Amino acid sequence: MVRGILYVQQAKLLKTSTFRLAIIYLALFVTSVITLLGYIYWTTAGNLNRQTVEAVNTEMRDLAQRYRSGGLPLLVHTVIQRSRDPRQSLYLVMDNRGNVLAGNLLDIPQSRPTQEGWKDFTYIRLNMEGQERRPGIGREQRLPGNFYLLVGRDVKDVRQIETLITSSLAWAVALTIGLGLIGGLIMSRNMLARLDDINKTSREIMGGDLSRRIPVSGTGDELDQLAENLNNMLEQIEALMIGMRQVTDNIAHDLRSPLNRLRNRVEVTLISENSTTQDYREALERTISEADYLLATFNALLSIARAEAGNSRESMEWINLSDLVETAGELYEPLIEEQGGVLSLSVENNLRLFANRELLSQAILNTLDNAIKHGAPGEGGDAKIALSAIRVDATITIKISDGGQGIPIEERSHVMERFVRLEASRNAPGTGLGLSLVAAATRLHGGTVELGDNEPGLTVSLILPAPRD
Repeated sequence: MVRGILYVQQAKLLKTSTFRLAIIYLALFVTSVITLLGYIYWTTAGNLNRQTVEAVNTEMRDLAQRYRSGGLPLLVHTVIQRSRDPRQSLYLVMDNRGNVLAGNLLDIPQSRPTQEGWKDFTYIRLNMEGQERRPGIGREQRLPGNFYLLVGRDVKDVRQIETLITSSLAWAVALTIGLGLIGGLIMSRNMLARLDDINKTSREIMGGDLSRRIPVSGTGDELDQLAENLNNMLEQIEALMIGMRQVTDNIAHDLRSPLNRLRNRVEVTLISENSTTQDYREALERTISEADYLLATFNALLSIARAEAGNSRESMEWINLSDLVETAGELYEPLIEEQGGVLSLSVENNLRLFANRELLSQAILNTLDNAIKHGAPGEGGDAKIALSAIRVDATITIKISDGGQGIPIEERSHVMERFVRLEASRNAPGTGLGLSLVAAATRLHGGTVELGDNEPGLTVSLILPAPRD
């Protein structure tokens, strides 16, 4: 059982993209090592071989020239003198009968020469311990008179260097491949462990536990960045799911009463024997009013949903925000004055923004409507409402202030949720979706909504990112 589990884990490791990537880098590194050691071989052993060949050719030409100028006696004398040198030179001079005339070789090496007369052979050298067989290379030539001349070099040291470099190359390649495979397995194991954590968390989230988050190792690598982005996405999804459940609960709670009133009113009117034409008319008017309330609620919910889903981005365009705010102020100024209030309007000129005109206008109108409904300071007071739009550095701020009772600090984080209405505004008409739409529209444009004290009253600030000049 344990062996089977280990086999499955090893198979998973070998199939990971990290292991395949490690193999690719390993192949490139092995190729680099082979190229480097091949260059070292070419510059050491290869250079020694070329020097040996050049030395043999030079000496062969020199001895042939001596034979042509001084005949056989000079050649034999020269070879005898040079054969006494304890260095690695090899010589052999023989007559046409096979008699050795001079040199430190006992006989013609038994190997097949190349077309240029080169031979790769093994010869016997006498030393203090007896005889030893050593490798050599040489070049043979037939001189006039059918005399045989061979000039060579002992290449044992060169062969040892070649063997050392070749074995080093083999060991380097073997160690590189071995260490690369081990490193690839370790990297794949670590990567697989982190991916297993991500997959495990994903399965738990798909199972319904939206509170789960992908673990972050703290290294700050690309997997940590991916985990942080996924966690942010999961937080947004969880917030949307919670909001959806709240919307469902709120719809069931807040819309049930208007629907029941609508149904009961129609039913009572229909079954009443004393109902007159005026009663029917009043019942229909109240029904239309309730239907308008329900339609307004559903339209607000639809606008909020579109804003949060980003669908309204398709209708974005460059707009003159100054004109939009001034139009909203001019639209509500008569209503404010009718209630005995005053509207203070301060708008900076030529404020431009890439925005959804309809949605942003609705957000400003909703905020003004809330200020009118809940901004009267009380008995005998005037509804002092201020509307302004200014640009500060990289932001444009639309601010609506009133002189009412304001909102307690502990309640400000909840009033922008759907269907949330404070006790002080329960008796005022409304759906509890005004500030929710304001928040959704502001988020769609990359901004934030801030609630502050106006002392007395409330200040609602729509802070939007300003375009670069």
